[in-house]
Amino acid sequence: MIGIFRQKNPGNALVLLIYALILKFPLFLHAKVPLRQEDDNYLYKVLLDFLENVGGKSGFLYPLLAFLVFYLQASLFNRMTNSVKLFPKPGYLVGMSYLLVTSLLPEWNQFSSTLIVNFLLVWIWYGMVRWYNSNKPMAVIFNTCLLIGVLPLVYGPSLAYIIMVVLAMIVTRPLRVGEWIVAIIGFLAPYYFLLVILFLTDNWNTSGILPAVSFNWPKLPGSLWITGGILLMVAPFLAGGYFVQDNLNKMLIQVRKCWSLLLVVVLVGLIIILLNPGDSYQNWLLSTIPIAAFHAATYYYGGNSLWALVLHWVVFAFVVVVNYFPQFT
Repeated sequence: MIGIFRQKNPGNALVLLIYALILKFPLFLHAKVPLRQEDDNYLYKVLLDFLENVGGKSGFLYPLLAFLVFYLQASLFNRMTNSVKLFPKPGYLVGMSYLLVTSLLPEWNQFSSTLIVNFLLVWIWYGMVRWYNSNKPMAVIFNTCLLIGVLPLVYGPSLAYIIMVVLAMIVTRPLRVGEWIVAIIGFLAPYYFLLVILFLTDNWNTSGILPAVSFNWPKLPGSLWITGGILLMVAPFLAGGYFVQDNLNKMLIQVRKCWSLLLVVVLVGLIIILLNPGDSYQNWLLSTIPIAAFHAATYYYGGNSLWALVLHWVVFAFVVVVNYFPQFT
C-alpha cells in the first residue's frame, strides 16, 4: 500500500477514495448525531440549526457530511503538499496518512466544530506557506488571517491560533509594521462583520460570540485502546521528525519553512489541548494535520523497508479494530 501511494498516479485518487471508505465506513455503521460541545461558538451553532432544519437532528446526512469533509481534507492537503514540494517526489502518502491518523480515536469520526476547524486549517497552512515569496504579501496575509479569525467563531479555544499568526510571521516574513497591522485587521474582520450583521438585525448579543478560555490538564487516557491510539499517533510522528531533520540540508529554503510552519501548527495544537479540555479528545483532532505530514515522512523516507510496511499495517489493523468493533474496546 505504501508503494502504491508513493506514486503520483491519477488512478490513486480513486484508490484513496476506496481507502477512505474502508477506514471511515464505521461512520455509517455507527451513525452519530452531530456533536455539541460547551466550547462550540456562534457560527457552528448557526450551521447546526440550519442542518437540523434541512435533515433533522439525526440521520444519514451527518455521517455523509463528516465523510466528505475527511476525504476532501485528505485530498486537498495531499494536493497542497505536492504543490509546495514538501517531498522530493509527489504522491498520495500525505492523504493516506491523514485518513489513518484521524481514525486512531473513534470519537473523531463525528461531525463536530473541531472537524470544521481542522478543515479550515489546511487552507490556513497553505496560505501561510505562500507568505514567504508572494508578490502581494499583504493580500495573502489578510486573506489567511481572515480565515484564522473565523476559527474562534466556530470553536472557542481556536483563539489560541493568534499565537500561530505571530510565529508564522516571524518564520516567513521580515519585520514590517504594515504587514502586522494588516494581519490584525484580517483577524478582527470576521468579528466586525458579524457584529454589524447582528446589530442591523436587532440581535445584538456579544455574550455568545467572545470565547471564554481556561487552562487545565487534558483528559488522561481511560483505556488501553486510547493509549494505544495515542502511541501510534506519536511514534511515527517522532520517526518522521527524525527523517525530516536528517534530510533538511537537501531541502530548499521554502520547503524548510513549510516544515517549520507544520511544527508551529503542532505547537499551537498542544496549547489548545490545555484550553478547556473537557471530557473528550475532540480538541486533539486539531493537531492531526501536521502529524499526518510527519507520518507521511516516515513512510516516504522509510521506503519499501520491512519496518515501514509493518508499521503501516499495524496502524491500519488497529484502526479497523477500534472502529469496526467498538464492543471489544
